[in-house]
Amino acid sequence: MHEDVERCVRAVRSRDTRFDGWFFTAVLTTGIYCRPSCPVMAPKPENMSFYPSAAAAQQAGFRACKRCRPDAVPGSPEWNERADLAARAMRLIKDGIVDREGTAGLAARLGYSLRQIERQLRVEVGAGPAALARAQRAQAARLLIETTALPMADVAFMSGFSSVRAFNDTVRAVFGLSPTGLRSRGRAADVTGVVSLRLPFRAPLCPDDLFGHLVASSVPGVEEWRSGAYRRTLRLPHGHGVAELRPADASYIQCTLALSDLRDLTTAINRCRRLLDLDADPVAIDELLGRDPVMGPLVRGKPGLRIPQTVDGEEFSIRALLGQQASMAAARTHAARLVAAHGVPVTDSGGGLTHVFPAPAALAGLNPAALALPQEHRASVFALIGSLASGDIDLGAGSDWRDARTELESLPGVEPGTVETIALRALGDPDAFPATDPGIRRAAGELSLPTAPAALIHRAADWRPWRGYAAQHLWSAGDRPITHDVITALQATVPSPASPSAFRCRPARSDAGRSEPIRP
Repeated sequence: MHEDVERCVRAVRSRDTRFDGWFFTAVLTTGIYCRPSCPVMAPKPENMSFYPSAAAAQQAGFRACKRCRPDAVPGSPEWNERADLAARAMRLIKDGIVDREGTAGLAARLGYSLRQIERQLRVEVGAGPAALARAQRAQAARLLIETTALPMADVAFMSGFSSVRAFNDTVRAVFGLSPTGLRSRGRAADVTGVVSLRLPFRAPLCPDDLFGHLVASSVPGVEEWRSGAYRRTLRLPHGHGVAELRPADASYIQCTLALSDLRDLTTAINRCRRLLDLDADPVAIDELLGRDPVMGPLVRGKPGLRIPQTVDGEEFSIRALLGQQASMAAARTHAARLVAAHGVPVTDSGGGLTHVFPAPAALAGLNPAALALPQEHRASVFALIGSLASGDIDLGAGSDWRDARTELESLPGVEPGTVETIALRALGDPDAFPATDPGIRRAAGELSLPTAPAALIHRAADWRPWRGYAAQHLWSAGDRPITHDVITALQATVPSPASPSAFRCRPARSDAGRSEPIRP
């Protein structure tokens, strides 16, 4: 989009928040780059240039605006919607792979030469993998500088820099301030290892079903709903953590992370964003689905509905298969037993979380008889665990969606609906559609849609490429118990001064009198 100068100029002049993250505006006269919605008066069009990423703007020599903080906007939805090489690379970079394994590690994970990846990313986002990782390190450094009292040397290494000098140079180049000057603008926390931050998103967002779905399917010890917040443990590259997520207002989710190793900060943030689907573009999704005569009323009743995804694709796939042909309560019970027996114990000073969900390698040697499941079902679960532990199936951030589907379909006893559910929530494919899911078929019947899977898939063709969001609307159609308790809790525990109405799913307000909206 950054190449369409006219549309970019219109978005900047209207300060349209929907375009934050889609492109970045650099001001030639000041040497600063901003998000499109920056409240500072827009410069003349001839003094603006546009970049597809913050890294591209930084590489061109521009500093981040201190007013609008363009390094802290929602990510581009493209990288979660697409399955090509550039999108897979961007997801891996966001997950911190370059910091942990270098650009050579990124190439090895993707199965392409580094030269091919470099060329593709420069075409798509205007910067190579090293520059993109550097921009991400700068954002992590800013969070640690502003929200903790850690020594600057510790901040440098925990945010991924190889030296204090590189850290100092990058902070000055990106933010126009020294690390000490940046800290004076923030509020350092007293507790080392705990970071509080805001996770921005594109409005609207419907938190009721999003948090309700996560809580209704939560595994005791790994997840909980406490005092108006969804809390869960995280298995991270350098250790473990606890994330606390709560709706805060109409523009962000409040996130508190307690990490055993602060080097995992960027990875933990991006996994929480992925869990809540915060980089989605609800305007584009609702616009397409809203045209459908059946889906339209559902969309208008719950604008901004998100897909509850996952922080760990391997964990979710095991849980999904445990729940195949079982009730949600039974699936939770089976998962809780695995966690209690084989999960990694954690200490949670702020709640009742006890374990991190076990990695496939920890379950690979388990006696199948330990699972109280029918023999064929046990065989399916352990076939999946074995394939995950051996690396035959990759459900990570940079996985190839088509290959993952093929491998899952080849496992004995794994049903098509389970494969599509894993593709939707573990892989993040927004067009996955579990047509055989009983909840979706029940809702389809109530809405006079076809209930036979083949016929429903044919009807769902009108909802592409957002069939996953259509599935979420079908799951949440009507007054289902999956969200009732959480909706009530959300409305009862909204922190002052925000009002409960800010968190409820509401029909979109009329835009009468406004000019026609600009679409990304």
